[in-house]
Amino acid sequence: MKLPKHLFCLLLLGTVGRPALAQTPPASPAAPRPDAAAAEHQRQDFQLRNDWANLQRYAAANQRLPAPGAGPARVVIIGNSITEGWVKQDSAFFAGKPYAYIGRGISGQASGQTLVRFRPDVIDLKPAVVVILVGTNDVAENNGPYNPQTTLNNLMSMVELAQAHHIRVVLGSVAPSTEFWWRKGLNPAPKIIALNQRIKAYADQHNCVYYDMHSALTDEQHGLKKAYGEDGVHPNLAGYRVMEPLLNQAVAAALKRK
Repeated sequence: MKLPKHLFCLLLLGTVGRPALAQTPPASPAAPRPDAAAAEHQRQDFQLRNDWANLQRYAAANQRLPAPGAGPARVVIIGNSITEGWVKQDSAFFAGKPYAYIGRGISGQASGQTLVRFRPDVIDLKPAVVVILVGTNDVAENNGPYNPQTTLNNLMSMVELAQAHHIRVVLGSVAPSTEFWWRKGLNPAPKIIALNQRIKAYADQHNCVYYDMHSALTDEQHGLKKAYGEDGVHPNLAGYRVMEPLLNQAVAAALKRK
């Protein structure tokens, strides 16, 4: 049967058009690229979906690390951006004197993530002492609503893991802050003080040394002194230089513990 000419033309256009609709149109060369904030959000989203605790962050460095020698005692500092920034701000402090400090901080991490990577980034490195500096991002609600008992539970688990492997523990206070610039309005100062009181009480009861950097860095409003950190959260070099002798004292005290 011969189709009318107008129907034949319509069918022909439909047949040609369907494959074209299934193709992905090429990106326009003039399309704007994502800004830095959007790119960082995408990176973090990928990270959280594929390696929530960021176990790969130090995997290669851990493999390259030799076994502890007869020199200065190996001390691992595990924590968040304050620990990660410490290595960058004052690399000389990590040069092996008076202790062989190893930084294992990851920016943005809360205590639950740190607990997950505690074995590869601490226990497997066989340090004499571990310094645990976590809590800021818990209070900042980076991984959801802040529950101080959950944070303390994570700390307790890390301490128990360390002590089971004969690693002495220094428990650090949470650094002072009155405002988190990436998550404003949480009024963190009193929450940090209350958490630090619980950390100190636990340290005193479980043969840990309490490292009180909060008192050394705080101002009258219980925030970070401007001279020690311009963004109100992260210490600068001057802040780390205040923290360092106090940490050396804490590690020395921990090494004397049985």
